[in-house]
Amino acid sequence: MTAATELTIWLALGAGILSFLSPCTLPIFPAYLSYITGMSVKELENNNNVKIRTKLLIHSVFFLFGVSLIFIGLGIGVSFLGQWIQGLLAGESGQFIQRIAGIFIIIMGLFVAGWLKITTFMKEKRFRFTKKPVGYMGTIFVGMGFAAGWTPCIGPIFASILIVAASNPAQGTIYTMMYVIGFALPFLILTFFLGSTRWIVRYSEKIMKVGGSIMILMGVLLFTGQLSRISNLLLKLVQDTWMSNLG
Repeated sequence: MTAATELTIWLALGAGILSFLSPCTLPIFPAYLSYITGMSVKELENNNNVKIRTKLLIHSVFFLFGVSLIFIGLGIGVSFLGQWIQGLLAGESGQFIQRIAGIFIIIMGLFVAGWLKITTFMKEKRFRFTKKPVGYMGTIFVGMGFAAGWTPCIGPIFASILIVAASNPAQGTIYTMMYVIGFALPFLILTFFLGSTRWIVRYSEKIMKVGGSIMILMGVLLFTGQLSRISNLLLKLVQDTWMSNLG
């Protein structure tokens, strides 16, 4: 595994975290927990009962399983598409796809940071459920509906991961899985600390600006072909620091 691949894997993990912390996901997080458990948000926030917390965790795992089915399925599909395109374009495919990916990620980074308005991504497309789900299977379908519909913030970020997956089909599924893990970790953590959600929401716009800036930098590095060089320099810096500490 190259240094560039390792860096991209960590960036995919960060992209998943950024998606969850986005202003159009984090604020509705308590509402989703309320919906899938059948309890009010106030009950969830004020109840420290172990049984209730266990119920929340189990429902969250099933919800994230539904999300994962859609996201990872899309990642696998895009990886196959990337392999097909590489077959058509032969030796020139890698650089061509990377440049396209770079341009796309720059545009999405500008949108995520709030410096560019794209009407298409501003529209909510989540599935609407008129009835509460029945048990854990229902929670899985709610998760699938959430992932399939996306939200204005998740769409651009996850689409960027899919584009990167298409540019490197061999690692595409890994990128998608790391994105899902990044999305799941804060979801599960905040399940037990619902009161912290309000505090994070206050800073979500600043978080998105930082995340969008990182996406723009990533896009520039991809477009110019400098990602591998930067990754190798960072890897060498870490190795030198580690060796000096051992010495």
